[in-house]
Amino acid sequence: MNFQEWFKLFQEQILHTSLIEWLAVGFGVSEVLLAKKNNIWLYPTGIISILLSMFLLLNVKLYAEMLLSIYYLVMSVYGWIIWKKRKLDGENQVSWSTNAELAIAVSISTIGFFIFYFVLKNHTDSDVPLLDAFVSSTAWAGMWLLAKRKIENWIFLNISNIVAIPLLFHKKLPLMACLTTFLFVVAIFGFLDWKKIIGKRRLTVNG
Repeated sequence: MNFQEWFKLFQEQILHTSLIEWLAVGFGVSEVLLAKKNNIWLYPTGIISILLSMFLLLNVKLYAEMLLSIYYLVMSVYGWIIWKKRKLDGENQVSWSTNAELAIAVSISTIGFFIFYFVLKNHTDSDVPLLDAFVSSTAWAGMWLLAKRKIENWIFLNISNIVAIPLLFHKKLPLMACLTTFLFVVAIFGFLDWKKIIGKRRLTVNG
């Protein structure tokens, strides 16, 4: 397929995009911009986007990603509670992961991948079990780190995003794919912003 054919297909898909997908993308954009700013309102905004996305993902048989959405929902509530309970301001809570936390994140990704792949391959009619399992398992780890305000969450989420983008186009969810591309770019800046926050805090402590 050349670029002209691809662009025509993309236009057709956009024209047939449902209101639910537009709303899911709109709230998703708001969520990631709030996350970049380290703002607690990312959670209620994200919850709305997640609920809408779950319907879309079930419709196109991306079962692992739908389960991922359920996990996002749980982690969003968990993260919201944690962020509200902590007395320190948000910037003071941002930090690098410890070796133990990184090991847990890698374990979540690895174990999650094998579980998802086995279930998708043997117990569903998914036609993309490998990619669906990979996207979901790495994002699981990223969301766990985000709830703990660990800077590496951006890395895990972007590993997931870079595979999710072509997968969503393949499943004819162009707006979701564009949103994920946007998330990928914002995650890069999110990582850099959080790195600056940590650097400034260290200078203040040392000063």
